[in-house]
Amino acid sequence: MFPLFQPENHLFTPFLFFTGKGGVGKTSSASALAIYLANEGKQVLIVSTDPASNLQDVFETDLTNDIKPISHVKGLFACNLDPEEAARSYREKVVEPYKGKLPESVLQSMEEQLSGACTMEIAAFDEFTNLLSNPLVQTKYDHIIFDTAPTGHTLRLLYLPTAWTDFLNESTHGASCLGPLSGLSEKKDLYGKTVEALSDQRKTTLILVARPDENSLQEAERASKELFTIGMTNQMLLINGVLQTFIQDDMVSKAFYSKQKQALGRIPKGLAELPTFEIPLVPFSLTGINSLSKLFKKNQTEPQKISEDAEISLPPFQDLLEDLERRNIKLIFTMGKGGVGKTTIASAIAMGLSQKGHKVHLTTTDPAAHLGYYFNEDNCQSNLSVSRIDPKVEVEKYRNEVLSKVSSGLDENAIAYIKEDLESPCTEEIAIFQAFANVVSRSNEEIVVIDTAPTGHTLLLLDAAHSFHKELERSTGEITKNVKELLPRLRNLSETEIVITTLPEATPVFEAERLQNDLKRAGIVPHWWVVNQSFFATHTIDPVLSGRAKAEKNWIQKVQDDLSERMAVIPWLDFDMIGIEQIEQLINNRE
Repeated sequence: MFPLFQPENHLFTPFLFFTGKGGVGKTSSASALAIYLANEGKQVLIVSTDPASNLQDVFETDLTNDIKPISHVKGLFACNLDPEEAARSYREKVVEPYKGKLPESVLQSMEEQLSGACTMEIAAFDEFTNLLSNPLVQTKYDHIIFDTAPTGHTLRLLYLPTAWTDFLNESTHGASCLGPLSGLSEKKDLYGKTVEALSDQRKTTLILVARPDENSLQEAERASKELFTIGMTNQMLLINGVLQTFIQDDMVSKAFYSKQKQALGRIPKGLAELPTFEIPLVPFSLTGINSLSKLFKKNQTEPQKISEDAEISLPPFQDLLEDLERRNIKLIFTMGKGGVGKTTIASAIAMGLSQKGHKVHLTTTDPAAHLGYYFNEDNCQSNLSVSRIDPKVEVEKYRNEVLSKVSSGLDENAIAYIKEDLESPCTEEIAIFQAFANVVSRSNEEIVVIDTAPTGHTLLLLDAAHSFHKELERSTGEITKNVKELLPRLRNLSETEIVITTLPEATPVFEAERLQNDLKRAGIVPHWWVVNQSFFATHTIDPVLSGRAKAEKNWIQKVQDDLSERMAVIPWLDFDMIGIEQIEQLINNRE
């Protein structure tokens, strides 16, 4: 339907941003382009700004905030902008000059103010802006490719230049939620240069990546529109993973091809004017330099190294539902890398338990919020309720709450200071955190199923339980009961279950493994994994799809043998998950 993406036909700007819904293939397509440009003799830096980066998995090498060369590709360099590491460095930089000069209690107060998600956001942003505005970096590399986070985080990250510049320009007290010693006002020129670079068509191209499915394309349209408003007008669209032909006698192949073509035939109007190209679905895993180098070549083939170990059992989804009911679990999270189907699994769990007669509340903390595609007020069962934590609503509610508590007895200058503080971008994180704690508390009366954000955002949200105590005390003077009870509730194995959701592919499995390890360090132990959309669990004979199915076997076996206590496998299903009837098909599928 669209021409294939062939890099040799394009002239690329110095800055290239890859963005889109989680799981669409931003990292693989960005990495493949980086390898191509380096092989053409260019000096290329690829940077991940995703808190849940999987760039190291794709290149099969450890990456940090420090730029390092990629072995076997001359001229290619890479780094991960790790928000947590950046925040640690930022705190040290701010506090170090005052050690030995200020009382220990003052230093401790400074560190507390610099311990929240706000500091993490600013610290990562500083790293990001240094690359965009540093002339030394620009002269060293012909291209800097940003492998950005899933759409919700990307929009927030790229809006920060405007948001923080506006906040600092309007500030009259020279302070923010980071405290008066953080020196944000000194960053105005740097932020201004960042905004200028983002909006310069000669310097920056926004490459929207989508899968040939309606949800993914709608996310791309939303990103396109919102980023256009901050001046990123030089845009193109890559539709990744398009099956080029189908096998007439293979029902899976035929349904998969038809589903993709239908989605491409209904491409959103907001994307219709963009230069649009396809990347074919390939029959091999896009991990390692050799595989990535073949992504943009015709007739892609690669032998699959398939494990011939013991047979793999494929337990059905019903096993998960029966176990949750038997153990009387009241709080259920679906977690995993973006795009693996957390919303689908959360919806199916909620629907399945409500059909068993339980009162269930289903909600999402994901900024991309896809539950609206599944349920509406007309088709929800009487014992199933659905909600979304809307950032805009929660921020307004939080601001009003803070002002109503502190306004009495304060003069105009004090109130102006508080209002100013509440205009910083950090306020959103605090507001969402409080809403999250309130939703979790509903598990006292009903089963609560939470469709969480992509991994990085989820961990930031959960890890914030400690640091936000201090921030909430500073802002409101109190900590609510729901906030105090949050972490103990999450760690209670008799009450809470984390359902790790993944696809049977290298990057989602590695990311899910990291997530599980982080959760265990926080005292939160998952029991269940769901392997979603498996071609191995079908009977396809399509050469491309069967190639992917063979590659899946190793990853399903790794989940079964090494990573999970209990596992369910869901085959690729030939329908779009857009409503109650379709979700019931998943619940009742026993193949």
